[in-house]
Amino acid sequence: MMRVVLVVMSLFMLVACNGAADLNKAAVPLGDFKLQHNIAVAPKAVKGPLSREASKEELTKALTDATEERFGRYNGTRNYHFGMSIEGYVLAQPGVPVLFAPKSILVINLTVWDDAKNLKLTPKPHQITVFESFDQGPVVGSGYTKSAEEQLKNLSQNAAKAIESYLVKQNAENGWFNGDAEGAVAAE
Repeated sequence: MMRVVLVVMSLFMLVACNGAADLNKAAVPLGDFKLQHNIAVAPKAVKGPLSREASKEELTKALTDATEERFGRYNGTRNYHFGMSIEGYVLAQPGVPVLFAPKSILVINLTVWDDAKNLKLTPKPHQITVFESFDQGPVVGSGYTKSAEEQLKNLSQNAAKAIESYLVKQNAENGWFNGDAEGAVAAE
């Protein structure tokens, strides 16, 4: 029972944090990483039920801007490339407080390439699902307090943070960004 409580608390804390809250601090160490190309596409992005509308251009621009904001801080000497495909989204509309306070969601697929090795580090795309930050509290949905553009910016910043967390984990487990052209191992 205690394990379940700890997992739920951990998930809540991850969701509650704004993806941009740590941008004024030093970047998390990622070895010899430098983002060269940051490409987002949305050819088959699915708008979820009861979602506000967002164009493919709005979706991709928000994600590439947030990714550049987070990863532009890294100045390693080895170039890496991101390919991000937006698979689905929900930009919450106003709901009925207490009974229905919808939250926004963004689903992306991420591929990472090592330029020096000419190797795709993610043989299969890594799927990331992020929710909006709960900075409005659990009772009032962001549809009441934020525009669709603000919701999308928040989701994109949370996605960039989730990408960073994934890369930190892969670097620790597989040595992706350790500067050794022979050392990096593609994820299974």
